[in-house]
Amino acid sequence: MKNFALIGASGYIAPRHLKAIKDTDNNLLAALDKFDSVGIMDSYFPDADFFVETERFDRHIEKLKYDKGVQLDYVSICTPNYLHDSHIRMALRRGADAICEKPLVLNPWNLDALQKMEAESGKKVYNILQLRLHQSIIDLKKKIDAAPKDKIFDVDLTYLTSRGNWYYTSWKGDVAKSGGIATNIGVHFYDMLSFIFGKVKANIVHVHTHDRAAGYLEFERARVRWFLSINYDVLPEAIKEKGQRTYRSITIEGEELEFSGGFTDLHTRVYEDILDGKGYGLNEARQAIEIVHNIRNTNPIGLKGEYHPFAKKELANHPFK
Repeated sequence: MKNFALIGASGYIAPRHLKAIKDTDNNLLAALDKFDSVGIMDSYFPDADFFVETERFDRHIEKLKYDKGVQLDYVSICTPNYLHDSHIRMALRRGADAICEKPLVLNPWNLDALQKMEAESGKKVYNILQLRLHQSIIDLKKKIDAAPKDKIFDVDLTYLTSRGNWYYTSWKGDVAKSGGIATNIGVHFYDMLSFIFGKVKANIVHVHTHDRAAGYLEFERARVRWFLSINYDVLPEAIKEKGQRTYRSITIEGEELEFSGGFTDLHTRVYEDILDGKGYGLNEARQAIEIVHNIRNTNPIGLKGEYHPFAKKELANHPFK
């Protein structure tokens, strides 16, 4: 049985980590979150200690080690994007491996620094790249790998996930904290595309505003037109009529990738891999981090070249401006 700590216990994704720790028969020693709405812990680890102040949490972990001989093995990190780097460093300094949500960090040079800390501490940083374990993605990768090596696939990626005005008040609406639309809701897909289609050869941004981003990515094995948005108004009418607020579509050579289910236990499978001495680390996370960093720092060229059809949709004003 391994000992875990969890940072970011009140967040949306925290229950998946709590479940993964429980399902793999491990123990949660303590959790940290500045918000105290963490009753979900009762369903998994009611005896775990909980802290709202980093200093008291850090002291508690140290006291467990020196007063009771209890060693922390892993720190699971589910905090806002801009805090991941600091919390990973905290884990490594405490002699624990870090298991962190996406995006692992906001900038490529943060990965360089963490690699030095890994070497110095002897501990590992793992990223939750659960789409790589989704059966549909595994099957697609096998299909691409089996195709003629000179075959370049045409891909359209559309991901629309409506968000209300709260989004712009929260840390997610602050580019410095979230990394913006492409980082916050798109990094999962850029990693998936990297996993399947190889290295990036071109990264062009057509549109990038507060509520949407669109561009063109060229990989070794694919030409990808992509569009992401959190604006309800860009949803297809057929989706709105069903009362739905999310639309996801990935087509390869015009064929839709069936991608609606199979997500339930992916975090647990990621944990199983990590505990089995595998898991995805800094090197695997790098390309997606480079992609979103470049998107964030590239001036959009407008509707030129190979752009996604949704990029033509009418732009919207920021709700607070």
